[in-house]
Amino acid sequence: MQTNQLDRNQTKQAVLLLAHGTPETVAQIPDYLRNVTGGRPLPAAAVEEIQRRYALIGHSPLTEITQQQARLVESALATVGFPVPVYVGMRNWHPYIADVMRQMRADGVEEIAVLCLAPQNSRTSVGLYRRAVEAEAEGLRIDFTAGWAQHPLLIEAFAQRLRPAWTRLSEEESGPVPVLFTAHSVPCRTILASEGQTADPYAEEAKRTAQLVAEQVPEIQQWWFAFQSQGISGGPWLGPTVEATIDAAAASGHRALLLQPIGFLCDHVEILFDVDILFRAYAERQGVRLERPESLNGSELLARAVADLAAQSLQRLRG
Repeated sequence: MQTNQLDRNQTKQAVLLLAHGTPETVAQIPDYLRNVTGGRPLPAAAVEEIQRRYALIGHSPLTEITQQQARLVESALATVGFPVPVYVGMRNWHPYIADVMRQMRADGVEEIAVLCLAPQNSRTSVGLYRRAVEAEAEGLRIDFTAGWAQHPLLIEAFAQRLRPAWTRLSEEESGPVPVLFTAHSVPCRTILASEGQTADPYAEEAKRTAQLVAEQVPEIQQWWFAFQSQGISGGPWLGPTVEATIDAAAASGHRALLLQPIGFLCDHVEILFDVDILFRAYAERQGVRLERPESLNGSELLARAVADLAAQSLQRLRG
């Protein structure tokens, strides 16, 4: 959330929430994709396919929802004794991280608690956000929260969305339905341990989030985990895929499935297209009804989770 000049009597601290970013129009997608790939060109067919997907959902609300989440976090922080402004920076589109950090410096901010709105830590996502922040950190003290996949309020927020959706679908199907938890896939090469590095924690953290959410809804009798939205770059991506899991569910006689993405905190193209259009149509062809709970979006529990992490970060900066 962008804010006015800080009051001179306030401590010069602030919170910066980071997200992926999304273009406002289909016409902006080629420029956006060049940001995502670091300038590496994508085949024209791939760009056209992504434009088609954005056109089908009309608009990705990621930026607006993230700004709403920032306002909720700012309010939650004030209630626990940290009345500081909360800013939003995007890695791949406006408002860019670099621009927002320059604005923070102009606003008099000196210490920043930074959190990525991707709870599961990964070198390919959170690590890139961190490097973008550190590149603009001259003159600023930064405390970066790398991962929060097991935060109790995050788990409770997902469970709060899951429980009523599972109950409703199970009642409509006259029996308990299985749940499929998902997180965004990444290329396998990016999470393998290399010389001087340990294995990337992303896959295990994503599965752990799913397990903890399932434990919060003990009436669920069967659940699976899959990685969604595999990319088109060369080499293998993390699996199993959603499609393969739907195939297995259908082969086992299941005729309904509830899918909850636990790696995403708001609606955007990977939910509104990949889940609501692509996976739902695929499941229908296999004779499976696919539904999902409401995304976290403006969840107060989510805002409290982020505020709790931010407050801890701000306290560390204060020493």
